Amino acid sequence: MQVKGTYFQNDKENPLVYGDINLINPKRRRLRGEEEKEGILAETVIAGFCGTDHELMRMGSEGLLDKKFPEGEKRLINGHEGVVWVPSQNRFAIVLIRGGNAYDPTRYTEEESYFEYGCDGADGLFSDHNYYHPDMLLPIPDGYVKDGKLALSFAKKMVFPDPYGCMVFQLERMEDMGSAHNFRVEMAKNKCSEEEARKLAKEHVFDRTVIFGLGTTGMFIGDLIRQKYPEAKIVFVARSEKDSPKISFALEQANADYVKSCYDTNEELAKAICDELGGTATTFIGTSGNGVESEIAFKHGVLGCNGIYNSFSLGPVVSFDTMPFGFKNHLILSSINFRQAHMEKAIEILAKSRYDEIVELVDKEEFIKDPMGMYENQIFCKGAPLKSAVVWNEKYIDFER
Repeated sequence: MQVKGTYFQNDKENPLVYGDINLINPKRRRLRGEEEKEGILAETVIAGFCGTDHELMRMGSEGLLDKKFPEGEKRLINGHEGVVWVPSQNRFAIVLIRGGNAYDPTRYTEEESYFEYGCDGADGLFSDHNYYHPDMLLPIPDGYVKDGKLALSFAKKMVFPDPYGCMVFQLERMEDMGSAHNFRVEMAKNKCSEEEARKLAKEHVFDRTVIFGLGTTGMFIGDLIRQKYPEAKIVFVARSEKDSPKISFALEQANADYVKSCYDTNEELAKAICDELGGTATTFIGTSGNGVESEIAFKHGVLGCNGIYNSFSLGPVVSFDTMPFGFKNHLILSSINFRQAHMEKAIEILAKSRYDEIVELVDKEEFIKDPMGMYENQIFCKGAPLKSAVVWNEKYIDFER
């Protein structure tokens, strides 16, 4: 089947193009132990733009995409955030992005494999149609479809289940690791049982939390921590002005405090963060994509003894001096993605949220005319919206709701 869409290729000048694409429909496996299934046809309704897309475009210009292409292909249809219409089932669905031959696709082992629609080994949403594993088309909650159309406000929120699901997983991971890391301290301090100590340790993981970087992932994890731990002290660190729309929205959502990264030295910045926290951090979350994260946390002492460091940035090198690292008993963790349950939880939370307010729509005709130019000059440029999306098929959207 031939469709129109955008796709990545290895090409120095044109790594992202719009044109005719021959769809493929290989059998895929959702989880290890399940049967392989062919995909069912779906139409793209709305799709969000992600920084991963921008990185893949760069990789294509450097000829580095071979391992990302579906088997036997020399291109990858991009897009992994959004809503599709499934004609054979007469319903809308949100695509569960990650599957494969792994028991837990968030942490596959060496002999296992995974795929990600629009990112790695499987075509994504930026085309008129595509095939998706039938068990990876998640239902949307009731109340958002009327006369066969999806409310625009809800559709905008549904470009976020992928990154929000990642953050639901990050919260779970920090709770698990933090509880195991510090429960013996709580046993000694409170003279209590191991079971009670593990609960106390988990509760104290986020007592003083630094979130370094304030894109959508930083915003989402702050929101989730606040929902579950209302007494936590949360401090965002970023470069934007405090009264900018992005920062104001994030601080309101997470009921958090803010330190603007505008100091002459990192030592001064670290002091400002600790002053705002009222002490050193129990948890430090890096989401900025800048290597200064680990320097602030370790070299300049923002991360306190027995604290955990969660690196959610892609690219920076995390470095630390082994002597204080060992004696301060720090825990470093890093893991990406989510299980189906995390994405389903994200859909539930997002449906009731205000996150549609931070999504700006890109005109489809302008995008397909010059997709690379749109990425560079509107979607991922300085001063770009916090989140951009495109309505791919207007007939399925109710623009009044």
